[in-house]
Amino acid sequence: MPQPPKEPSIKSVATKRLWDKGEPLDARILRYTAGEDHRLDARLVPYDVRASIAHAQMLNAQKLLSASDLALITDGLEKLGAAHAAGEWQISLEDEDCHTALEQRLTQQIGEAGGRVHLGRSRNDQVLTALRLYLKDAAADLSHAAADVAAALDELAARESATVLPGYTHMQQAMPSSVPLWAGGFAAELRDDADGIRASCRRIDRSPLGSAAGYGVPGLPIDREATRRSLEFAAVHEPVTAVQISRGKAEAGLVFELCLFTQDLGRLAADLLLFYTQEFGFITLPESMTTGSSIMPQKRNPDVLELVRGAGATLQAALVEIIALPAKLGSGYQRDLQRMKAPLFRAIDLAGDSAAVMAHLVRGLAFVPARIHLDDAIHAAERANALVLAEGISFREAYRRIGAELRRR
Repeated sequence: MPQPPKEPSIKSVATKRLWDKGEPLDARILRYTAGEDHRLDARLVPYDVRASIAHAQMLNAQKLLSASDLALITDGLEKLGAAHAAGEWQISLEDEDCHTALEQRLTQQIGEAGGRVHLGRSRNDQVLTALRLYLKDAAADLSHAAADVAAALDELAARESATVLPGYTHMQQAMPSSVPLWAGGFAAELRDDADGIRASCRRIDRSPLGSAAGYGVPGLPIDREATRRSLEFAAVHEPVTAVQISRGKAEAGLVFELCLFTQDLGRLAADLLLFYTQEFGFITLPESMTTGSSIMPQKRNPDVLELVRGAGATLQAALVEIIALPAKLGSGYQRDLQRMKAPLFRAIDLAGDSAAVMAHLVRGLAFVPARIHLDDAIHAAERANALVLAEGISFREAYRRIGAELRRR
């Protein structure tokens, strides 16, 4: 019977992190506590660079950092940010996160001045500042993505301005509709989603910098308003003790709006999946947007629409995870909160990808009017209304008479 592979020997890791006090961290503990941060934090590097430069500028203005050190720090961070964007270095597990990775490399490049940039802040407010700056950009991008799907639907409505459709309730033909009316409904809701995503920035757009580990920086004359202005936050998050208590609320607010957004994308996908069946045949899709079967030569499958339809479940799971993590925590920072990054970034990425692929697909589809049949009875409500106007009878009487006539056919 084969033996399970032996676990490789684990040695302590000597890389010095921001919180190190001399004793190297056990490698097994590092792997567990760092988790995915060294991979997830790649998107935060430019934001940490920006926030660190703003913090250094404030320290200089408050006479806590010399002009020469500020120049070294600013130049060093800008070069590190550009090198990271060019793929010249990556955050390693030993770095643990982008903050350690940047400060370690900065100190290696400029010497002792690199160790002065952390004065007046903690990794707690440092990571939250970078995260909120990123979320502001992500929310703007996602709002534009929702609006782009709406624009694609507007274009479809213009291309198919004369194409009629049956309107359905309970999966039965109900009233006459059209491609412009159908597409316009989804476009309106997607624009509402775009508004909701932008509105979620209310909690994101508050500067946590200077709150440190949740209790400020006693004894230092820092200027939180200066860094707020520099980083273009709408307000300073006050009091400092509120910052860590707020963790998860801004994140959940954004992901909740993304849940509504992907739900609308999913409902649009569900309609298109129905329209694409052989029984309906209302639409055609380019072959380049469909997949094949490994066993059935005739098949062209709209897999992309099925995956968009399923994306909402992933977003809802991410929202539950984000809400649950801080639910029973006391005040102040707790390491549980680190686990919020993965579902948050997963939700953002999937919502953005789903929007991009749906806008692309909508621009490629076409309706087939010859395949679209409206049942004669679909005009029944309109005929009942006409009777009311013509004879002055009640709608209930008109409803009864049209119903009876249809039953006699």
